[in-house]
Amino acid sequence: MVAEGDRAPDFTVTDSDGGTFKLSAVTPGRPVVLYFYPRSFTPGCTAQACAFRDAAADFGALDATIVGISGDASQAAFKTAHRLPFTLVSDADGALRKLYAVPSTLWVLPGRVTYVIDGGGVVVRVISGQLDVPGHVSGAKEALAALKASAT
Repeated sequence: MVAEGDRAPDFTVTDSDGGTFKLSAVTPGRPVVLYFYPRSFTPGCTAQACAFRDAAADFGALDATIVGISGDASQAAFKTAHRLPFTLVSDADGALRKLYAVPSTLWVLPGRVTYVIDGGGVVVRVISGQLDVPGHVSGAKEALAALKASAT
Protein backbone atom coordinates (compact mmCIF):
# COMPACT_ATOMS: atom_id res chain seq x y z
CA MET A 1 0.00 0.00 0.00
CA VAL A 2 1.19 3.53 -0.72
CA ALA A 3 2.37 4.93 2.62
CA GLU A 4 2.50 8.31 4.30
CA GLY A 5 5.49 10.23 2.96
CA ASP A 6 5.36 8.50 -0.45
CA ARG A 7 4.74 10.45 -3.64
CA ALA A 8 1.20 9.70 -4.80
CA PRO A 9 1.31 7.72 -8.04
CA ASP A 10 0.00 9.86 -10.90
CA PHE A 11 -2.75 8.66 -13.19
CA THR A 12 -5.06 9.90 -15.92
CA VAL A 13 -8.57 8.47 -16.26
CA THR A 14 -12.01 9.31 -17.58
CA ASP A 15 -14.26 10.51 -14.77
CA SER A 16 -17.98 9.96 -14.17
CA ASP A 17 -18.84 13.10 -16.15
CA GLY A 18 -16.92 11.90 -19.22
CA GLY A 19 -14.04 14.32 -18.66
CA THR A 20 -10.38 13.61 -18.10
CA PHE A 21 -9.02 13.54 -14.57
CA LYS A 22 -5.25 13.70 -14.08
CA LEU A 23 -4.07 13.67 -10.48
CA SER A 24 -0.95 15.77 -11.09
CA ALA A 25 -3.05 18.46 -12.79
CA VAL A 26 -4.96 18.96 -9.52
CA THR A 27 -2.25 18.58 -6.90
CA PRO A 28 0.05 21.54 -7.66
CA GLY A 29 -0.72 23.62 -4.60
CA ARG A 30 -4.04 21.94 -3.88
CA PRO A 31 -4.63 18.89 -1.66
CA VAL A 32 -6.61 15.89 -2.85
CA VAL A 33 -8.64 13.35 -0.87
CA LEU A 34 -8.51 10.16 -2.90
CA TYR A 35 -10.84 7.52 -1.48
CA PHE A 36 -11.18 3.95 -2.68
CA TYR A 37 -14.45 2.24 -1.82
CA PRO A 38 -15.69 -1.30 -2.57
CA ARG A 39 -18.95 -0.85 -4.50
CA SER A 40 -21.48 1.83 -5.41
CA PHE A 41 -25.05 1.56 -4.13
CA THR A 42 -24.14 -0.60 -1.13
CA PRO A 43 -25.01 0.62 2.38
CA GLY A 44 -21.48 1.34 3.64
CA CYS A 45 -20.25 2.87 0.41
CA THR A 46 -23.35 5.00 0.03
CA ALA A 47 -22.94 6.20 3.63
CA GLN A 48 -19.31 7.07 2.94
CA ALA A 49 -20.07 8.96 -0.27
CA CYS A 50 -22.90 10.85 1.42
CA ALA A 51 -20.67 11.69 4.39
CA PHE A 52 -18.11 13.20 2.00
CA ARG A 53 -20.98 15.02 0.26
CA ASP A 54 -22.33 16.37 3.54
CA ALA A 55 -18.85 17.61 4.48
CA ALA A 56 -18.19 19.15 1.05
CA ALA A 57 -18.27 22.70 2.44
CA ASP A 58 -15.67 21.75 5.06
CA PHE A 59 -13.43 20.24 2.40
CA GLY A 60 -13.96 23.30 0.20
CA ALA A 61 -12.87 25.57 3.05
CA LEU A 62 -9.71 23.46 3.24
CA ASP A 63 -9.25 23.91 -0.55
CA ALA A 64 -9.36 20.15 -1.12
CA THR A 65 -10.53 18.16 -4.12
CA ILE A 66 -12.38 14.91 -3.36
CA VAL A 67 -12.14 11.93 -5.73
CA GLY A 68 -13.94 8.61 -5.16
CA ILE A 69 -12.77 5.42 -6.88
CA SER A 70 -14.41 2.01 -7.17
CA GLY A 71 -14.53 -0.78 -9.70
CA ASP A 72 -18.09 -0.01 -10.74
CA ALA A 73 -19.14 1.20 -14.16
CA SER A 74 -22.18 2.87 -12.56
CA GLN A 75 -20.33 5.93 -11.24
CA ALA A 76 -22.44 8.50 -13.11
CA ALA A 77 -25.69 6.97 -11.82
CA PHE A 78 -24.31 6.79 -8.27
CA LYS A 79 -23.16 10.40 -8.43
CA THR A 80 -26.55 11.58 -9.71
CA ALA A 81 -28.63 9.46 -7.31
CA HIS A 82 -26.83 10.85 -4.27
CA ARG A 83 -26.09 14.38 -5.54
CA LEU A 84 -22.36 13.95 -5.07
CA PRO A 85 -20.52 17.22 -5.80
CA PHE A 86 -17.16 15.60 -6.46
CA THR A 87 -15.41 13.46 -9.04
CA LEU A 88 -15.98 9.71 -9.20
CA VAL A 89 -13.77 7.39 -11.20
CA SER A 90 -14.42 3.85 -12.39
CA ASP A 91 -11.52 1.46 -11.89
CA ALA A 92 -13.16 -1.47 -13.67
CA ASP A 93 -9.86 -3.12 -14.55
CA GLY A 94 -8.39 -2.62 -11.07
CA ALA A 95 -5.40 -0.68 -12.39
CA LEU A 96 -5.71 2.14 -9.85
CA ARG A 97 -6.14 -0.27 -6.94
CA LYS A 98 -3.03 -2.05 -8.14
CA LEU A 99 -1.13 1.24 -8.61
CA TYR A 100 -1.94 2.25 -5.01
CA ALA A 101 -1.67 -1.36 -3.74
CA VAL A 102 -5.08 -1.12 -2.06
CA PRO A 103 -5.57 -4.39 -0.19
CA SER A 104 -8.65 -6.57 -0.33
CA THR A 105 -10.54 -7.59 2.78
CA LEU A 106 -10.68 -11.35 3.29
CA TRP A 107 -9.03 -11.64 -0.15
CA VAL A 108 -12.36 -10.93 -1.83
CA LEU A 109 -13.90 -7.56 -0.97
CA PRO A 110 -12.09 -4.54 -2.43
CA GLY A 111 -10.56 -2.49 0.39
CA ARG A 112 -11.68 0.88 1.71
CA VAL A 113 -8.67 3.22 1.86
CA THR A 114 -8.48 7.02 1.82
CA TYR A 115 -5.32 8.91 0.86
CA VAL A 116 -4.86 12.58 1.73
CA ILE A 117 -2.37 14.06 -0.72
CA ASP A 118 -0.79 17.47 -0.19
CA GLY A 119 -0.38 20.13 -2.87
CA GLY A 120 3.08 18.77 -3.65
CA GLY A 121 1.74 15.31 -4.48
CA VAL A 122 2.92 13.63 -1.26
CA VAL A 123 0.66 11.33 0.75
CA VAL A 124 0.28 12.86 4.21
CA ARG A 125 -2.36 10.53 5.66
CA VAL A 126 -3.60 7.02 4.91
CA ILE A 127 -6.91 5.97 6.45
CA SER A 128 -7.71 2.29 6.10
CA GLY A 129 -10.63 0.33 7.46
CA GLN A 130 -13.57 -1.42 5.93
CA LEU A 131 -16.06 -0.72 8.72
CA ASP A 132 -15.05 2.70 10.10
CA VAL A 133 -16.77 4.68 7.36
CA PRO A 134 -17.06 7.94 9.36
CA GLY A 135 -13.37 7.70 10.27
CA HIS A 136 -12.39 8.22 6.64
CA VAL A 137 -14.15 11.58 6.47
CA SER A 138 -13.08 12.83 9.90
CA GLY A 139 -9.50 11.60 9.40
CA ALA A 140 -9.25 13.35 6.05
CA LYS A 141 -10.57 16.60 7.52
CA GLU A 142 -8.09 16.40 10.41
CA ALA A 143 -5.17 15.82 8.03
CA LEU A 144 -6.22 18.72 5.82
CA ALA A 145 -6.66 21.04 8.81
CA ALA A 146 -3.14 20.13 9.97
CA LEU A 147 -1.80 20.84 6.47
CA LYS A 148 -3.51 24.21 6.41
CA ALA A 149 -2.24 25.09 9.90
CA SER A 150 1.34 24.17 8.97
CA ALA A 151 1.15 26.39 5.89
CA THR A 152 0.43 29.51 7.94
